[in-house]
Amino acid sequence: MFRIRTANKISPLGLELFPRDRYEVATDLPNPDAILVRSADLHQVEIPETVKAIARAGAGVNNIPLELCSERGIVVFNTPGGNANAVKELALAALLLSSRKIVDGIAWAKTLIDKKDEVPELVEKGKSQFEGPELKGKTLGVIGLGAIGVMVANDATALGMHVIGYDPFISVDAAWSLSRSVQKADTLESLLRQADYITIHVPLTEDTKGLINAERIKIMKKGARIINLARGGLVNEADVLAALKDGRLSCYVTDFPNAELLANERVICIPHLGASTPEAEDNCAIMAVQQLMDFLESGNIKNSVNFPHCRLEQRSPYRIVVSNRNVPNMVGQITSILAGANINITDLINHHKDKYAYNIIDTEQEIPQEILDRIAKVDGIIRVRSIKK
Repeated sequence: MFRIRTANKISPLGLELFPRDRYEVATDLPNPDAILVRSADLHQVEIPETVKAIARAGAGVNNIPLELCSERGIVVFNTPGGNANAVKELALAALLLSSRKIVDGIAWAKTLIDKKDEVPELVEKGKSQFEGPELKGKTLGVIGLGAIGVMVANDATALGMHVIGYDPFISVDAAWSLSRSVQKADTLESLLRQADYITIHVPLTEDTKGLINAERIKIMKKGARIINLARGGLVNEADVLAALKDGRLSCYVTDFPNAELLANERVICIPHLGASTPEAEDNCAIMAVQQLMDFLESGNIKNSVNFPHCRLEQRSPYRIVVSNRNVPNMVGQITSILAGANINITDLINHHKDKYAYNIIDTEQEIPQEILDRIAKVDGIIRVRSIKK
């Protein structure tokens, strides 16, 4: 029986995938095998020693202590693409909001509520102050061509925009999905020089923090508009506010409000609604649960942010999975121990990601606990788990 602790309210469409004869699911469940989370901050929570995996029903994992999890061999999953359509739709809406002064126009129209029969005439007289350019024929720069960026780029071409994309690490799947009409920029600077509108769809890392700053704003077209529905830290807000003040930027749309941004009339603050659709919540929950089940029952890893993708079809009833530091001769030491115990390996796969590696090993016979303990004591081994089909 696997025990799953939920740290947030999770969509029932996801939770109902857990077979109740093999899974116990509850909030505050003691000694869980895995944690299923949306937005709850796990940095301030003691993670039990029994936890083998954490699945985030969403894309960002800022609320999960990744280094701690990696050091303990806890595999952290996210659900890239599960909320992609929801974020894409909001990005398209943000493009229109940044261009047509819709927010200001609606706010002004509400001030006419007491004018009664005069409203139609006042609207016609006052509407010109909210004039804004159309998107058709303008250039959109899409930074990051993952699941969301590709969808935004493709749909923007359908709106008649010229689209330039930049992503030095674009995946094969994303490349296949990207419209041929999307021009690929060789550098970020090349994209910034050409774009009338810029939308950001990359994760927040040490390398991407402050990606949009004063130096890069200087090379943008005068009057450019920036859309940021990814992470607040990707943009140096002080530099953006200064550029809005001197007219170098026309508008900044963000899904991450704060008091300073809310006070600026050229900033449109959306209250973090990127993935706030019932469909996105359902999709992310389903993906998270499926990934957890596959990992707990078979040891397979898909969409982990701290361990490598690793999948092996299980043809033998006996399997061990081993996580270790990415150093030489780890596989050799593991297989030597198994060979010394006269245990035959039927299949094996080893992948690594940055500082950590992961192994799936199938054997002809069940491995005794004393052999598992010997493997676990090897310097560099983080966690060993036996799986019986």
